Amino acid sequence: MKPVMAGLACLVCLQAEDTGVLRKMSENQFAPMAGLSPCVSLSVENGDPTKGPALILFKATSGCKIPWHWHTPAENVMMVSGSAKVEMKDGNAAAVLGPGGYAMMPSKHVHQFICESACTVFLYSDGQFDIHYVDANGNEIPPDAALATKK
Repeated sequence: MKPVMAGLACLVCLQAEDTGVLRKMSENQFAPMAGLSPCVSLSVENGDPTKGPALILFKATSGCKIPWHWHTPAENVMMVSGSAKVEMKDGNAAAVLGPGGYAMMPSKHVHQFICESACTVFLYSDGQFDIHYVDANGNEIPPDAALATKK
């Protein structure tokens, strides 16, 4: 199945290699990403997620759910504000993370993310960003099928 990441290319992708980056929260340009729920919007802070490693800031509304999925790159998540329940399929206990909370999912590690209150999160992807949704049996499914499921 083709990985989902269309839509990130249209965001402002900044490279800080030569000049560095200074940006206030109010200066971020948030936009939805194809293949993600409309309750999520993203702003690329550094890098180009369509080509390689990138730091992404995302916002999600209260109750927003990113259902069971995995990514090809490893994913590092740090909560800025709000709270979110993070669940992993490998036997780790679910955890509710608040500001400063951290989670790391290795490559192809199945997990889901549910904002319990409106949340803002830094996400670092160590390679080209993609998202692959899975059903209850771990079989890959299209985004439309994953996002149509009820909470």
